[in-house]
Amino acid sequence: MAGRRRAPAGLVAAACLAAAVAGCGGPAGEGAVPSSERTGASTAADRGAPRPPAAPVALPGPALAEEETSSEAVARRAEAVRATLETARRWGLARPPLPAPQPPASRPALRAAQGVKLADGLPPVVYRVPTEERIVFLTVDDGAEKDPEFSRMAGELGIPLSTFVADYLARSDYGYFRGLAAQGDAVNNHTINHRNLKVLGYATQRDEICRQQDQLEGQIGARPRLFRPPYGEYNEDTLRAAGSCGIEAVPMWNEEAFPDRMEYRYDDQRLHPGDIILTHFRGTDLWPGTMPELLRKVVDEVTAQGFALARLDDYL
Repeated sequence: MAGRRRAPAGLVAAACLAAAVAGCGGPAGEGAVPSSERTGASTAADRGAPRPPAAPVALPGPALAEEETSSEAVARRAEAVRATLETARRWGLARPPLPAPQPPASRPALRAAQGVKLADGLPPVVYRVPTEERIVFLTVDDGAEKDPEFSRMAGELGIPLSTFVADYLARSDYGYFRGLAAQGDAVNNHTINHRNLKVLGYATQRDEICRQQDQLEGQIGARPRLFRPPYGEYNEDTLRAAGSCGIEAVPMWNEEAFPDRMEYRYDDQRLHPGDIILTHFRGTDLWPGTMPELLRKVVDEVTAQGFALARLDDYL
């Protein structure tokens, strides 16, 4: 916590003036008014006589505004902490999620490194975003399960998501994904029919990707910048086709989340700055738990390891 702010000189002077009767100015010779010089009073009479309480300090306008602003800010922060704790408890979290830092003013430049694959003229393939911040990214694929409690939980907790939807799974209710987009969660491309693109020719791959670009632009109102190939399967034709449709990056993943566990790519079984976590829009018919239980597992795991969840689309 920062040290206590010193009162402005004008405020000190005003306080001393109002309380001069109590000798606020300090020892005689440094601004105090000796009692023998006070009008209508003698030293003898003053000695030991009860005095009326000092008049309340009348703060100057700027000082009063500063005082009110300061106390209001403290009250707002206290209320925000209380509300955050209450929300975390309501959703069954072990502790509130850590807040993500402000996103960069511009997306960081990508270079070939562990977690980033670059090729001339093709969108980069990214498993780990280059950053030293203790942040990771949650991405949700497919679109079969459209659980309103999941979107409400993410919204109330302020958890940023990046979604990658396939049309054949999402088309029954694109309104659900418009709701996520309204919360600030990007809706990205995962093809029309969720086919293994690696076994398809270039023209078919391009149709799968570009038609979903058109569909999402029409349904959500924004043309996606990010694309994830189904099953993580791709080849050079996939990247060429994606680039021709306006895709700027192809995020993959290093961890996969389920309602009851996290699976890690690396032997240390830990998160690393910039890691991308994959999960899916699925219900209890396909895995052991609900979407809110899944989100609870992810947030508790990420928070316990000292990370915050950030918005992938701000970094790629």
